Amino acid sequence: MLKLFTYNWEVRNDWIEWCEGISYEELVKERTGGMKSLLQNLYHVINCEHLWVSHMLGEPVERIEVSTLEEVKAFSKRTKERTLRFLEGYEKEANDVLALTGKDGQERTFPFEQVLYHIITHEVHHIGQVSVWAREMDRKPVRTDLIAREY
Repeated sequence: MLKLFTYNWEVRNDWIEWCEGISYEELVKERTGGMKSLLQNLYHVINCEHLWVSHMLGEPVERIEVSTLEEVKAFSKRTKERTLRFLEGYEKEANDVLALTGKDGQERTFPFEQVLYHIITHEVHHIGQVSVWAREMDRKPVRTDLIAREY
């Protein structure tokens, strides 16, 4: 599991670095799909990780607003540290279940392992959208090949 999180963090950092090479206008330009902009897509995957891990840790969810790439970068760093702390202490237990009440008032339960896989695949999905947008900008996307990365 840690390898997949490490992969996502590396790819996320590569995308943040990639975004440093484009204008702010391109970074926040409204696009089709995803969370509507490069900046908001990056923020969204970080916020999803932050939200779910906070719930599993039983800690408050910090509400963050971002408007710059530097703010996204700082939020990513803090979230990664918190997630890493969780993963290092995580031991798969049959009773590790997260119970949440939905907007409809219904309580739903999710095994921690399922939540962790959700966080991983959710980020991969949204990073794929960023890759499409990069090509629409006639720019080479970040290399995301898991096999090519060393762990």
